[in-house]
Amino acid sequence: MNVLVLLGIILFLLMIVIGGKKGARSFFALFLNFVVVLLAVLFMNDPSLNPIVITVIACTIISCINLFYINEINIKTKTAFVSTLITIVILLVFIVVITEQAMIQGFGEEEIEELGIFSLYIGIDFVKLATAVIIMSTIGAITDAAIAISSPMYEAFCHHPNISRKDLFKFGISIGRDILGTSANTLFFAFFGSYLALLIWFKDLSYSIEEIVNSKIFSAEMITILCAGTGVTLIIPITAWISAFYFVKIRDKKVPQP
Repeated sequence: MNVLVLLGIILFLLMIVIGGKKGARSFFALFLNFVVVLLAVLFMNDPSLNPIVITVIACTIISCINLFYINEINIKTKTAFVSTLITIVILLVFIVVITEQAMIQGFGEEEIEELGIFSLYIGIDFVKLATAVIIMSTIGAITDAAIAISSPMYEAFCHHPNISRKDLFKFGISIGRDILGTSANTLFFAFFGSYLALLIWFKDLSYSIEEIVNSKIFSAEMITILCAGTGVTLIIPITAWISAFYFVKIRDKKVPQP
């Protein structure tokens, strides 16, 4: 049996046993997200289309899958979805500026030797492409943080229906502080784990610390990590404020006016 099929079956069984129906939906969501990313890459090959616009559309669809398909449509997922979109837009502007100023688009000198036989004139703006890569790398962590804050805030609101908007916002911020450290470390080790071979290559080539830090590949990776961490940090107050505002607004509408 193919190793990929075997691992897929093991993952599917474990997700069903542990997560039940939601675990099964989470498993199928992986394939749906893969299809969305694949289609986004195919559309980016068209020079007439803007990679950033395609990325925003793809991230919106991925957010719908991760929030509405897995967790169904409810007040928690709605606030998490709105918070995710706002964070993506803010982060998008920030990443475009950083990418242009740091000039991390394109390929580093370590990659040029392998790509020397190919033409780099593909008709696509590499700044927009680098921005799309960073945004696509952060969308999963952003949606996870959004629902991780919105869900317990709603539970607290249900148990304390008379809670003020300010206190509910503070509760959301306290939850965000608890998950911030683990989320940032998860992003850090995930990115560095994928580039562990590159670090070993730097060691074999006897790169100094200065050469490693100034390497285009290393700088691009570090900027990606920092931008992802910025997105995860930014989603906390945005989700806390939107959730607190929306939950209390619904409560006030249900209270009969004198």
